[in-house]
Amino acid sequence: MLDTVPLRSRFLDHADYYARWSGLAIGFVAAQQLVEMESDDITMPLVFAITAFGLCAVGGVLLGDALTLRPQEAVRTASLAPRLVRDQVPPRITPLLLLQAVSLVTLLVIGAVTASSDPDLMGRAGRVMAVTCEGVPASLGPWPGLYYSGPMFAALAVGTPACVWALRRIAHGPGDDQQRRNRAWAITGAWGLMVSSQVLLVVLMILVALTEKDCVGPLGAATIVAICPLGLLSLFTSGWSLVTVVAPRAVEDEAADDGTFDDE
Repeated sequence: MLDTVPLRSRFLDHADYYARWSGLAIGFVAAQQLVEMESDDITMPLVFAITAFGLCAVGGVLLGDALTLRPQEAVRTASLAPRLVRDQVPPRITPLLLLQAVSLVTLLVIGAVTASSDPDLMGRAGRVMAVTCEGVPASLGPWPGLYYSGPMFAALAVGTPACVWALRRIAHGPGDDQQRRNRAWAITGAWGLMVSSQVLLVVLMILVALTEKDCVGPLGAATIVAICPLGLLSLFTSGWSLVTVVAPRAVEDEAADDGTFDDE
């Protein structure tokens, strides 16, 4: 009779890779379908597509981490120093991702506050910003008001706690140093992909809205100058996050040299 244990073991050894790649593939297909859905608003399908892709990436990484085989041998006790989540995540990219997350929430809150609460001629309440251009009322859009920011807030509310919980479980769970850091980097990359893609979308929405008409004024020009670096940063972190999700490989850093990653 054929022994199926080795085949099962080989599958579980690479289950995290299969789950991560499947999450990205499903997210890509879902995003493509959402972008092509019929709508009188060209922006909303794009919002749904970006949000769905980010959530699928996060879900695939979390599923892969849950399927990762844990060490079966006895656990060694080498140090009483507790492991911290910040010692497992990328030391240089994580602050940039946190900065983007704070910036994203700030932009969405500002967009919700400044968005027009009255429907315009197209019936788009909350999707534009009402301004006065040379004494004539005008609307700038698409603007990241609550109509567009709702799905983004929902994605952050679901994905962020799940990733934090997974990182805490990794930090306090079994495994060697490199394995724990690789898993933590993959989760950080998935969360970063979700945040960075949303930041890029919001920046593009604001740029399109403010450059639509020649009446943004000094405040609008200052806003454009302020968010352009944020958009460039989101391009960089999106690329890093995607590569990390596909093939996470934590590099040596100062935390490893301190002996912080001793097995418990």
